[in-house]
Amino acid sequence: MLHLKGRVVLFCFVFFLLFDSTFEQGVVSSLAEKFALLQLRSSLGLRAKEWPIKGNPCLNWTNIVCKNGRVTEINISGFKRTRVGSQNPQFSVDALQNLTFLESFNASNFALPGSIPQWFGLRLASLRILDLRSCSIIGPIPSTFGNLTRLSILDLSNNKLVRSIPTEFGSLQNLTSLDMSSNFLNGTIPQEIGSLLQLKFLNLSGNILSSSIPPQLGNLSNLVDLDLSSNSLTGLLPDALWSMPGLQFLDASANNFTGVLPNVSSIVNATSAVFNLSQNMFYGNLPSLGRSFSFLDLSGNYFQGKAPDYGQSNVSVNSNCLQNVTSQRSRSECASFYSERGLSFDDFGLPNATEPPLPAPKSSKKSHKNVIILAAVLGGVGLIALVLICLVLLFVCTRKRAATTQRATEVGPGPASSSPPPPPGVSLNFSSLGDAFTYQQILQATGEFSDSNLMKHGHSGDLFRGTLEGGTLIVVKRIDVRSAKKESYLSELDFFSKVSHSRLVPFMGHCLENENEKFLVYKYMPNGDLSSSLFRKNNSDDDSLQSLDWITRLKIAIGTAEGLSYLHHECNPPLVHRDVQASSVLLDDKFEVRLGSLNEVCAQEGDTHQNRISRLFRLPQTSEQGASGTASATCAYDVFCFGKVLLELVTGKLGISASNDASMKEWLDGTLKYISIYDKELVTNIVDPSLIIDEDLLEEVWAMAIVARSCLNPKPSRRPLMRYILKALENPLKVVREEHTSSARLRATSSRSSWNAALFGSWRSSSDVAAVPAIPASKLEGTSSLKQSGTTGSQGSGHNGDNGHSSSTRRQSKEIFPEPLEEQDVERPHEE
Repeated sequence: MLHLKGRVVLFCFVFFLLFDSTFEQGVVSSLAEKFALLQLRSSLGLRAKEWPIKGNPCLNWTNIVCKNGRVTEINISGFKRTRVGSQNPQFSVDALQNLTFLESFNASNFALPGSIPQWFGLRLASLRILDLRSCSIIGPIPSTFGNLTRLSILDLSNNKLVRSIPTEFGSLQNLTSLDMSSNFLNGTIPQEIGSLLQLKFLNLSGNILSSSIPPQLGNLSNLVDLDLSSNSLTGLLPDALWSMPGLQFLDASANNFTGVLPNVSSIVNATSAVFNLSQNMFYGNLPSLGRSFSFLDLSGNYFQGKAPDYGQSNVSVNSNCLQNVTSQRSRSECASFYSERGLSFDDFGLPNATEPPLPAPKSSKKSHKNVIILAAVLGGVGLIALVLICLVLLFVCTRKRAATTQRATEVGPGPASSSPPPPPGVSLNFSSLGDAFTYQQILQATGEFSDSNLMKHGHSGDLFRGTLEGGTLIVVKRIDVRSAKKESYLSELDFFSKVSHSRLVPFMGHCLENENEKFLVYKYMPNGDLSSSLFRKNNSDDDSLQSLDWITRLKIAIGTAEGLSYLHHECNPPLVHRDVQASSVLLDDKFEVRLGSLNEVCAQEGDTHQNRISRLFRLPQTSEQGASGTASATCAYDVFCFGKVLLELVTGKLGISASNDASMKEWLDGTLKYISIYDKELVTNIVDPSLIIDEDLLEEVWAMAIVARSCLNPKPSRRPLMRYILKALENPLKVVREEHTSSARLRATSSRSSWNAALFGSWRSSSDVAAVPAIPASKLEGTSSLKQSGTTGSQGSGHNGDNGHSSSTRRQSKEIFPEPLEEQDVERPHEE
């Protein structure tokens, strides 16, 4: 009996504890918190399926955790909004301010377009976990985040965050995991990060961070995982990185690190370490390891000499300058790299290795100096006389030819009809052309070229999706040499054998076994091309289309400009793409641009020297006429086509960049009149209505539209160079904001090249600006171009007033933006 009574007492005690705990969990004790949850439900447009309005939040709402009647955890990761809530999603979480005991907030993969408010770091002091990855957040990271001293996990990855990393992050002493990857953060890595001694995971990859790694990162003794890949970091890797006791994963690939790699045998956890140092500019001899690595990637650098025997270590050394390893860089590429830095190159072990140039010995006799000076003067006079005679002869011949040449004035002429064939006897370096696939491998990868794998019929061949045995996704271009020109695929192979850049579609290999069919293999781009990704089908049940947000569109424009700038200004001779359109802009899984359709690439045509002579003597010539009198492939043509791509991004009108018919020209004429540097509001008439943009983003749209208009100038000689377009897109607000302008004017005697240099060359300093003028509607047919209104003077000094315009136009008088010079006024300065 006593035993039974004891069981009853124990049961009642346990029931009381369970009831008490359930009561505390089931009722929000604070009316302010209950109201805050309802307000949060409304502002985010959450469905009743997850958060029923009549239920108790602590018991019936999905992923709400309460302790002692107070809300401590909220997880809305992957939730879906109601149909009404999804029409205008915003970063509307003001109700969180009243949840003073909140320790964890997870909104990953839930769209919160907008910027993070400053109060976030002031009113949520109890936060320990903040997960905002993949939320479509824009704007800068608030400096008030430094007040969240209890944070242990902070994830802001895969958003559109801009500007620099706040130095206030150094106050987050309890932080163990920090992920800000895949954003648009720029500037340097703050040295204050080195004070986060509890940090184990740090990911800053996929941003635009520059300068060197602060040595203070070596203080992070608990760091296990460090990812700095895909930035613009420079300099040497700090020695402290190699001796960090806990570091097991380091990814510093796709940066601009340089120098000789230190002895990596000092790495404590080398046997389990995974280090990726590929796609940088390390040089010298490969280091000895001293112990085996789990994986070490040193490919894509400029190491020379012989690769040591790494034994059991998994080490990749492709695409270097090594003697005893296949798949290396070309001899000319390696020699150029070492020569530019004044370093000795072993020339792949050949006897005529290049040495850094030695300074010329100084003469000890004064008479020798006098003789040299006299000879130089006489030689210079003779050379000038010879040049003048040649110029007169060229002048006479050119005027005779110009008198019988019909002038052409049409807007945006097309390129030459076919690419020039490679020179006879051209030998391709197949060692730098990826893998040689067998025909059987190609058949197996593409399912024997099944219709389900057909992506599209290209003008140079059919494109098929495929999968290699290891699971790697590829794209195979099948070229029928009986119907296509043989030189087409040979030119593309020759191009890939000599050119490599991160903005070009990765070339994986080829299959040339068949006589009538050739196959080129590229890396598969998950997001297709711009023409198919600008508007994508929603994941929801309805058939609505979701458009790319503005930050992604700007990212695509910058990436495309980087690729074209490389072809135009970093290749010698300059290369012309000749097929710039939305379908040529390929997008990987992170919407990084990879230029495709490279079979039409060729060296810029036309006699540049003759064009300069014509301008010197003020000779008229046709808009795109080359030395032969036919339409030539010029970089200016690429610029014109790129302008149409920019308009496609601004307006959302598909097919602009792929069309050259009369109706498209009429549409362009009707659109350009809404692009004016004097009136920002005009551009709202042509902006894609699906874009959700605030005031700052509208200015960026405005700036891109102005740059697009300049690219579409009907006169090729007055279109900006691609490297200046790239700088304008990287700094769009400087194109349109007048607070950056100063008092200097461009003079009528300045040359086009000096005008371009003044326009964009000093944008990296805060005191300079570039601007693009508006053109009256009556002059739309040939006067739009980028302009400059500032000098290197201090910001804000010497303003000439704006009393001629209202504040809404935000522009000064047209005198500040003089028209660029006509061709006959151009005189190129001497280039050092």
